[in-house]
Amino acid sequence: MSNTHPILSAQALGFQWPTLDPFLFCVHHNDHYPPGNAQLGPAASLAGRQIGQDFSQKDGWSMYHGEQVPGFPAHPHRGFETVTIARRGLIDHSDSLGAAARFGEGDVQWLTAGRGIVHSEMFPLLQADQPNPCELFQIWLNLPAARKMAAPHFTMFWGQDIPALQAGGVEVSVVAGALNGAPAPLAPPPESWAAQPDADVAIWTLKLAPGARFTLPVAQGQGTRRMLYFFAGTALRVGGHLVDQHAALELDAAAAVELVNGDTAAECLMLQGRPIAEPVAQYGPFVMNTQAEIHQAFSDYQRTRFGGWPWQNEAPHHGAERGRFARHPDGREEAAR
Repeated sequence: MSNTHPILSAQALGFQWPTLDPFLFCVHHNDHYPPGNAQLGPAASLAGRQIGQDFSQKDGWSMYHGEQVPGFPAHPHRGFETVTIARRGLIDHSDSLGAAARFGEGDVQWLTAGRGIVHSEMFPLLQADQPNPCELFQIWLNLPAARKMAAPHFTMFWGQDIPALQAGGVEVSVVAGALNGAPAPLAPPPESWAAQPDADVAIWTLKLAPGARFTLPVAQGQGTRRMLYFFAGTALRVGGHLVDQHAALELDAAAAVELVNGDTAAECLMLQGRPIAEPVAQYGPFVMNTQAEIHQAFSDYQRTRFGGWPWQNEAPHHGAERGRFARHPDGREEAAR
């Protein structure tokens, strides 16, 4: 039975957003990078930044772990998936299987780390004569124990192929999960929890014009949990309750909840799914079910490097001229349509 109050809990948004099982991690990067230099890094002084560990947001942007180009040089993962929603700017992916991609401007990369992969995610600043804004969500979706050692796999959802619903001043981008009125969702990677028919995973982004209304439908599955992140705008009524600061709101997934926007454009991210409900053992980039499996992940990475690193450096990018593309480990290549 639905609760009478649709908001079950509310938390303020920080750098890392709170999540609910089956999700592990969610972060919103929104960097206002300056024009780029010849090395595709910022044409600006890096003084005052802790290079290699810069999360300062000084002047509205960070270098993160990048030293010349912003981003995240080679690092390993095992036991979960990353879903990267690239809203503005570009991301250069390179990995230990020899795969590569450049994606952005609405594209989504869905990477099943499975038994282990090393990848880098760099943010090349291609525009030399104007700013290079870069905005993305990175979401970690857990894998159940039976899928944690699946073969690594990545899928590209090119922006123009992602189903969307537009009506009454509302635009919903449907990365995962069916939504009445939108085209059928794209297929998630085959070993994903989202590919299980009863997992009820949904990943939606919502844009609401001033005064717009939208009703989040009742979740399809039993036991589904839902988190709505209100991250842009000034005020939003959620099931009749005023939310006047940016927040992560756990909603009653068994209830249809009406959103009514205030006087300025608003944006939300919604993550939902049926919990995997298994023990979680996490240490940095490895997410398993037991501490013994975490120790094994470290041992395997030290021994195999999850396939090695076929690139010339730890932070490769794909040059100044290349368009959006993806090259898979088998050599198959696709370009953004």
